[in-house]
Amino acid sequence: MARISQPMLFHSSLRKELARSFGATLVVLVTIVMTMTLIRTLGQASRGSVNPQEVMMVMGYTVLGYLPPILTLSLFAAIVGTLSRMYRDSEMVIWFSAGRGLSAFLKPLFGFAWPVLLAIALLATVAWPWANQQAQELKDRYGRRGDLERVAPGQFQESRSGRRVFFLDKDTPDNKSGKNIFISTSEHGKETVTSARAGRVETMGDSQFLVLSNGQRLETVLADQTMKISEFEQYGSRVSGSALGGADDSPSRTRSTLRLLREPTPVNQGELAWRLGLALAAFNFVMLAVTVSSVNPRAGRSGNLVFALFAFVVYYNLLNLGQSWIGSGRSEFVRFMLLLHGGVFLAGAFWLGKQHNNWHLRTLFARGRRGERA
Repeated sequence: MARISQPMLFHSSLRKELARSFGATLVVLVTIVMTMTLIRTLGQASRGSVNPQEVMMVMGYTVLGYLPPILTLSLFAAIVGTLSRMYRDSEMVIWFSAGRGLSAFLKPLFGFAWPVLLAIALLATVAWPWANQQAQELKDRYGRRGDLERVAPGQFQESRSGRRVFFLDKDTPDNKSGKNIFISTSEHGKETVTSARAGRVETMGDSQFLVLSNGQRLETVLADQTMKISEFEQYGSRVSGSALGGADDSPSRTRSTLRLLREPTPVNQGELAWRLGLALAAFNFVMLAVTVSSVNPRAGRSGNLVFALFAFVVYYNLLNLGQSWIGSGRSEFVRFMLLLHGGVFLAGAFWLGKQHNNWHLRTLFARGRRGERA
């Protein structure tokens, strides 16, 4: 019968439980985020910011962009939950008695976490800008649609310029004609209300015209409130088509990481600090999870999970705050990265060393006094 060594048993048992806990936490968090994103995207679609037919695509790109913090929190919660359970069930006492110190958990933890850390780095630097770019293009394309494309039967729709409001009772299957049409226009100091029994779309050259039949037009001059009423059998009104964007005014979150490196503006450096910070924060959370998992076996482990969640929220908000500070020029890129991530790493390493060696303030002070006397 093959003999299993102690390190192999130690690593395999820890990895199996971590995999189960990480998978379960990831499924729960992804489900919550997808539900919240779906609700928000449906709200944007109802306001006309997102094409209702592209809701699932926008939601998919948004969830893909949220995967780095989701994976980080899932990994952090899995490690804290697993080690806290080992403390509660007195398994830690067994491993400590077998000569396994607290620092010995770093090797199997990083052995389990390195694929997740690599995925977080790739998602933050590659998938995050790509997903944001795709979602932004869908929204911009829907926002640049022509005035006639905005019209929906039974609904008041505003034009892209915001100066015209359309309404029609019902239209034909080809969306080229409709009945009971109402148009309200406000421009050049005049407010015009046009109503007609029917209307159709005609294309002349590169322009589109809405030809109305059997209607009435009420024109009001806003300066002196004079009114002019006219009736018509046919009336043509030019409507705007799709307009493409001109200059590149894309937000920094949609720009590739390589472009952020090539164009080191404060805004780009702030976005770069946020992306790299996600990967560095995930690395630090693995070490922090070992330190915050220590729990009294007689007490519950809910306090550790609450503290872990609080630590994640604080760290994540500091990333966002740093992005804002760097983007506004209040802080430098290198200094912020060293202070935040380097400071958290040193604090976690010191805390781990304190727990591993059972350091106490009184003991350290006593040793310092003995050294001075000697």
